[in-house]
Amino acid sequence: MKGLALLAAPALVLAFGLAHAEEKWEFNATGYWNDSRPGESYASGIFLADRGALHLEARANYEAIHAQSAFVGWTFSAGDAVKLEATPIVGGVAGATRGPIAGLEATISAGRFDYYLEAEYVRDRSDHEASYTYAWSELGFRPAEWLRLGAVAQRTRIYGGERELQRGPFVQATYGKVTLSAYWFNPGSSEQVAIVALGVGF
Repeated sequence: MKGLALLAAPALVLAFGLAHAEEKWEFNATGYWNDSRPGESYASGIFLADRGALHLEARANYEAIHAQSAFVGWTFSAGDAVKLEATPIVGGVAGATRGPIAGLEATISAGRFDYYLEAEYVRDRSDHEASYTYAWSELGFRPAEWLRLGAVAQRTRIYGGERELQRGPFVQATYGKVTLSAYWFNPGSSEQVAIVALGVGF
């Protein structure tokens, strides 16, 4: 049964691609440099591929250092003045952490304001006590089309230390299909984390 499921997943993706041949693929790659005061600095990355409602995603050093994950999802949207986009995703992680993952990526936007949420439950098969719920959220405001400011929070264990919940400000600047972001978690504390990200759409 498990083997049939593994064969069915790529077949469904292929069938979707054939049925929606007129849809164009959209890609985005983002690299992150994570500078953690209580731990070591490291790089991580996310690659996205979207075709219509179909969403594919791959990550490196995201759920854990020396871990790689992949997902498939479907995007639902609704609203006009207040717009909602939600993408349930399922996938798995391998490497330092191993197991299935279920998650949700969602955005609510109204005028110059928006709220983004990314949440997932990681079921660590190698150590069930290490299973946890990860979340990243942003509340943003655009004073200009190219500039986005706001507050960010995340719940993660990747940095070690006593804090599982990190909070702080962020700023993003976009030029064409390139976005430069900077996040500062736990400002003024002994467990500060700074993240700089560069994203490119193509």
